[in-house]
Amino acid sequence: MEYRTLGRSALQVSRIGLGGVTFGRETDAETSFAIMDRALACGITLLDTAEAYAAGRSEEVVGQWMADRRARQQIVLATKVTPPLRRDRILSSAEASLRRLRTDYVDLFQLHAWDNAAPLDETLEALDALVQAGKVRVVGCSNLAAWQLCKALWRQDVHGWARMEAVQPNYNLLVRDIEREMLPLCADQEIGVLSYSPLGGGFFTGKYVQGEPAPKGSRLDIVPGMQPIYLHDSGYRVLAGLQAQAEALGTSTTLLALAWAMSHPGIASTLIGARSVEHVDQAIAAQAMGMSPELRANLGAP
Repeated sequence: MEYRTLGRSALQVSRIGLGGVTFGRETDAETSFAIMDRALACGITLLDTAEAYAAGRSEEVVGQWMADRRARQQIVLATKVTPPLRRDRILSSAEASLRRLRTDYVDLFQLHAWDNAAPLDETLEALDALVQAGKVRVVGCSNLAAWQLCKALWRQDVHGWARMEAVQPNYNLLVRDIEREMLPLCADQEIGVLSYSPLGGGFFTGKYVQGEPAPKGSRLDIVPGMQPIYLHDSGYRVLAGLQAQAEALGTSTTLLALAWAMSHPGIASTLIGARSVEHVDQAIAAQAMGMSPELRANLGAP
């Protein structure tokens, strides 16, 4: 497993990260434990969760696993707070997350989304207060636009507050908007990028058939709000190109899509949402397979 420094911080994150979005929801505790066991055995040390995942149950499962395995010091632990992002709300959310995670600090504490209603300085000062209190090592954000991240960095610089060291965006063969502004911004400002959904909620496995409902229990069935992102003519054209390339190479669309997302040089870690130990093994195989710049460009061509 390769590791990269996250932003300008001292945190070292594994090139593959494990997302806990399914833990306590469609993945029970026993299976979640097996997944985390396998991930750690493979050198995956970045573990990302959120208060919003299964209404806090994901954090509870992760916390129980770390306690049972005595693994806290081996893990780069990340979680998130959802809006509203007023000061008291952020501080209370962090305390609740710490309780569920059974720890006295998290390595990375992230804003899960932008909040137009909350004064930005109030939000950022609260993040800094958590760092100063030793409850958070590094702060970051998820699902922000480049201009929003840039504005946050400016206000943090003006006040001398803890800066955003990481951003967590959606990134895969179909969702590529971060290439225009976010990735250049992060490269310029030395911010670590932790991308998620490399398989597009399972879209690039080929399980979704055009014109048919999403399979019961699939990610796009459980979260139907994701369907407009992938289930359209353009999405199926990208999938068809991926399938043709996978057949020519004698591999699977799953491995090829994972390898494509992992191979961007500007991304520090790619988060996978595993429902089984086999999903962890797939990610490890995709990283080992790698991808040439030529193949990456070919797959990403319009």
